[in-house]
Amino acid sequence: MGFRFLRNAVEKRVATIRMHRPEKHNALSPAMLGEIESAFERYGADETVHTIVLTGGEKVFSAGLDLDYIRRIETDDSAHFCRLYHQACRAILFCPVPVIAAVGGAAIAGGFDLTLMCDIRYASAGARFGQREVPLALTPLLDPLWRIIGLGNAREVALTGRIYGADEALRMGYLSRVFPEGQLLKSALSAAFEMAGYDRRTLIETKALSHIVIHSDLDRSMRAQERILRSFIGTEESRRRVEALQKTLKKE
Repeated sequence: MGFRFLRNAVEKRVATIRMHRPEKHNALSPAMLGEIESAFERYGADETVHTIVLTGGEKVFSAGLDLDYIRRIETDDSAHFCRLYHQACRAILFCPVPVIAAVGGAAIAGGFDLTLMCDIRYASAGARFGQREVPLALTPLLDPLWRIIGLGNAREVALTGRIYGADEALRMGYLSRVFPEGQLLKSALSAAFEMAGYDRRTLIETKALSHIVIHSDLDRSMRAQERILRSFIGTEESRRRVEALQKTLKKE
């Protein structure tokens, strides 16, 4: 499958999806959104891929929706674009394998929303974040943002539309880690390669479980976790990995 606005690669069971529209700071056009959806559907179904990294590189993630396109849309014609946008978001959010966002530079509005759909978010020290929809008379995605940083923080950053840095995003719990400038992709890929060495089905079920527990009461969550764990204990893959660990411990 050929892509015009993405640069994709697979190495050591990690698929890297890199947005590549540099002249527009990776602004999200309809064609680019369609490519993002297709790429995640493709790699999510590829049994040789255990983890995906979504990035725009060290300098910019995405400036958001393509404003040249947005300002030309009439309300009656907005359904098609909104469908493309949400299909791309859902392709990331519900991709079966874990997705890491590697955020260098700006992740604004629609670009921020792409990071929001990912399971883990890493950023460079100079990364910047912001939901700029309200200042443009548009509505932002509050869900799943409020689930990650809390309703109060989600309301504040969405309603003010302010831009904030990586350190503040880390303090809010939006980011997992912040890396020095120039070290983002190397560090994110290192984490992805380690994760990709794990059993693919275990990664898939653990990600699926994270969606279950956030919507469940405590009793249902505990029962779901028991049921899923029961399906893994005693499998050949689990026994092999336990034995390998025991051999390593004996050598220490």
